[in-house]
Amino acid sequence: MLDVGAEAPDFELPDQNGDLVSLSDYRGQTVVLWFYPRANTEGCTMEACSFRDNWDLYEERDIAVLGISDDEVADLKQFEADHDLPVTLLSDQHGEVATIYESYGEKQMFGNTFDGVFRNTYVVDEDGEIELVYEGVDPEEHAEEILADLDE
Repeated sequence: MLDVGAEAPDFELPDQNGDLVSLSDYRGQTVVLWFYPRANTEGCTMEACSFRDNWDLYEERDIAVLGISDDEVADLKQFEADHDLPVTLLSDQHGEVATIYESYGEKQMFGNTFDGVFRNTYVVDEDGEIELVYEGVDPEEHAEEILADLDE
């Protein structure tokens, strides 16, 4: 995981609408970079809906939420529609950005080994520095956990 206080690496990825989004677009605003393994799977849906259900609190604090997975743009658009998600979903199909953020690599599931996105989160402050780091989060409570930590 990248260290608190380090400059958050900039990137550019397509969102669920196919529009290019850069981290630097959000300079001056707190940003949650939420890495998740797969759209429309149980844990990822639970986590996405947690952000959705707390969206008013994120908006009140002017916090942007960028969800990053290796899903294709069309799958992200479907994920957004299926769950009425207000967050920006970014397609990192080859895991390049997730790799830079130490959130991509070898995983095992059901006896199979494959490369994929790890469930990690970074909070980036208004100046582009990493403020908080979360590794292997609990998808159900994570949106609330971030808000509580920012309030401390």
